Amino acid sequence: MAYNCLKAPLQAAYAKSGDQVAKAYPTWVNYATAPYQSATHGDRYANNYANAVAKSYGKYEESGKMPVGAVLAKDSFMAHPNGKVSPGPLFIMQKMAAGFNKPSGDWRYSMIMPNGSTLGVTNGKGSANVAFCIECHASMEDQDHMFFLPEEVRH
Repeated sequence: MAYNCLKAPLQAAYAKSGDQVAKAYPTWVNYATAPYQSATHGDRYANNYANAVAKSYGKYEESGKMPVGAVLAKDSFMAHPNGKVSPGPLFIMQKMAAGFNKPSGDWRYSMIMPNGSTLGVTNGKGSANVAFCIECHASMEDQDHMFFLPEEVRH
């Protein structure tokens, strides 16, 4: 499986960012039984990880509002027609205190590139680069701005 070949170098590259989530997410629960193609993440293949605070993520549509400190991380890769694979960004959602960013449902979005650079962070450097994340996830306001895995790859 392509992900197994990429997993360790992908995680090491994200960790170069210095971001604590990028370093920690490999130890969290991966709610995907296999990588799935995510049209809203550039048709990349992705996995969905959640920290212990976000354990209710595994209830999917019944998970309710996440508490402050809940973190969701989605690592990604591309599968090319020639059979080669290449790393993609790490997408992070971190639930912040009320008032952090009303349009995002108080989620802080971050995107870490495969070389370890941070493309953007909500209310921080490169914030405009993750504005699309807020806009897209706003369509799921009734689910605390969360999308969920396709049913066929859920635990």
